[in-house]
Amino acid sequence: MALVTVKALLEAAEKGKYAVGAFNCNNMEIVQAIAEAAELERAPVIIQASQGAIKYAGLDYVVALCNSAAKNVTVPIALHLDHGTDLEQVIKCITGGFTSVMYDGSSKPFEENVAMTKKVIEIARAAGVSTEAELGKLGGIEEHINVSARDAMMTNPEEAKRFVAETGVDSLAVAIGTAHGPYKLPPKLDFERLEKIKALVPIPIVLHGSSGVPGDDLKKAIALGVRKVNIDTNIRQAFLATLREELAKQPDEIDPRKMLGPARQAMVEVVREKIRIFGSNGKA
Repeated sequence: MALVTVKALLEAAEKGKYAVGAFNCNNMEIVQAIAEAAELERAPVIIQASQGAIKYAGLDYVVALCNSAAKNVTVPIALHLDHGTDLEQVIKCITGGFTSVMYDGSSKPFEENVAMTKKVIEIARAAGVSTEAELGKLGGIEEHINVSARDAMMTNPEEAKRFVAETGVDSLAVAIGTAHGPYKLPPKLDFERLEKIKALVPIPIVLHGSSGVPGDDLKKAIALGVRKVNIDTNIRQAFLATLREELAKQPDEIDPRKMLGPARQAMVEVVREKIRIFGSNGKA
């Protein structure tokens, strides 16, 4: 089938009270693994690419790979731009075949974030592309950051309400204690803040930096209204750990397929496990 929008997937997730997994890709094997896992689990899925991934693989290659994946499975797949900070890049994705884009203005002052997000939404909606924005700051939140500093980085519920009302964005990524990259210690999610945000914001909530978050915490966040969960680091870890094992076992092997095949299968299992945690298995 053809690629679908993230908005369509999240509207169904909102009704069903589950979350859709959004898994980052960087190459063909990762795209194949995500699609295979979704098909095996009968789950809707979002394949997303960051600006770095697009620079590495090429926008046309990413779009072609994901279109091919969508045609070769019977479950719905969306193609999403993750953390688009460059307006030119966001527009290229909108016109180049992505079905959803995220404009990340979270590092900018509130009013500037609103203005830029509205500009992106206007362009995206004209092309039938759904939108995501971010409010609050995700980063490498470490245990040495004091409570007041940590609190300042998180999404303010009242600001979230105002932001959504002023922009009309389709989904909102919030900062409630997760971070990008590997965690040194398990993250402490601010569920009370999430509950307040959801009570004020009538659109699907997105949780970034979810690799390494315990499954029970993810389930609780989903019960409180998270409808899109981003996973990247766990996929990379599975890919590279298995690749290193295969290289160590077969140092003289020159066929990359014999190394990449097991690595791809390891990623399939990671994605399947996450899909079950999110509750999206059997929802396609």
